[in-house]
Amino acid sequence: MAPPPPAHLPPRLCMLQTRLPSPRPLRPLRRARARLQPLPPLEHRLPDEDPPQVRPRRGNLLPPSRLPHPPDPTLATSREEAESVVFAPVASLFARARIDPSEIDVVIANCSVFCPTPSLADMIVRRFGMRDDVRCYNLSGMGCSAGVIAVGLARDHLRVHADQRALVVSTEILGESLYLGNQQSMLVSNCLFRMGGSAVILSNRASDRSGAKYELLHLVRTHDGARDKSYRCVCVEEDEEGIVGINLSKDLLSAAPSALRANIVQIAPLILPLSEKLRFLWNRLLARRLKSYSSYVPDFTRAVDHFCIHTGGRAVIEELQKKLGLSEEHVEASKMTLHRFGNTSSSSVWYVLGYVEAKGRVKRGDKVWQIGLGSGFKCNSAVWRCVRDVEAAEDGAWSECIHRYPVRLPLYKEQSN
Repeated sequence: MAPPPPAHLPPRLCMLQTRLPSPRPLRPLRRARARLQPLPPLEHRLPDEDPPQVRPRRGNLLPPSRLPHPPDPTLATSREEAESVVFAPVASLFARARIDPSEIDVVIANCSVFCPTPSLADMIVRRFGMRDDVRCYNLSGMGCSAGVIAVGLARDHLRVHADQRALVVSTEILGESLYLGNQQSMLVSNCLFRMGGSAVILSNRASDRSGAKYELLHLVRTHDGARDKSYRCVCVEEDEEGIVGINLSKDLLSAAPSALRANIVQIAPLILPLSEKLRFLWNRLLARRLKSYSSYVPDFTRAVDHFCIHTGGRAVIEELQKKLGLSEEHVEASKMTLHRFGNTSSSSVWYVLGYVEAKGRVKRGDKVWQIGLGSGFKCNSAVWRCVRDVEAAEDGAWSECIHRYPVRLPLYKEQSN
């Protein structure tokens, strides 16, 4: 039996919109809350009154539904947000790749919190007038790692269907996830998450190889949901007052490395050179016999050229940097993406890759490791090989600001409570 055809990645596009004009983007939230309820006590401070590590940064994007006085987080405004985030990247992708929407065989959309009926995938099919036999999949509730999951679903489809193209759209719609309560662990999501979206096309057509930028080598998914703390560290729930929001607990900083560790065990044998494989195997054997034996972290820089870590937060990025033994240069793209665009959820790994491309660092033969982390708790990895030298896109998400990066990030201290 012949091996399945590889999945190639033609040019893709991340969303870029006008910068938010307000110098204090969350000020309308304070006024809205003042109208809805009495002024909260000092121990329940608002996001723009919190310590520096949870203050919003300038330059990233909030949905229009959060800007009126008061905000308007309705189903209608969320649909409008979805159309603005999704349709523009898809249309630009079709134009750049010179592909007609009728040539798409599979549409896969993922958005964790916003799950309308008809779905986002249905909205894309209707907007671009795709064929009536196009196959649609819509992933929800899968968290920030769903972008890599969607790529895996497209890969699985292309493995069994020859000569096809799959459109993968990743985003997070923020309109209805606005939290107007007082619980600090739920207020953080208002500051961290920002608008963003990506559209990519995967193909196994021989005719698309010449225009492809990357070839998918490996995709590994691991799930740490059996551990209660990992399962509950990112959760949409109600606070004590019955107000719904996204709760980001402090267990996230331990859940992320734990999930990554499980993922490394599976992906390391696939990508590491023989010498590192032997060291890794020997260490695992010793660790089983000697409980006090310190675990060996393989040198992944010998196997991977570029690391695209999900921008789940600065503390998360630095924790994974420590666990993987990476330098500041290796995590520069993730930190700068977080600084410029915030946490764009499942599309963030594509913004990170866009940074590396905009800097002109991706050359033919380079390997790229995308690491997605998300609720559940899940860690998903995709390893790509660049099949041609990649030039920075003139209309890419970084095109107007890449010359200002990298920037020096301010120091911060973790909260003691």
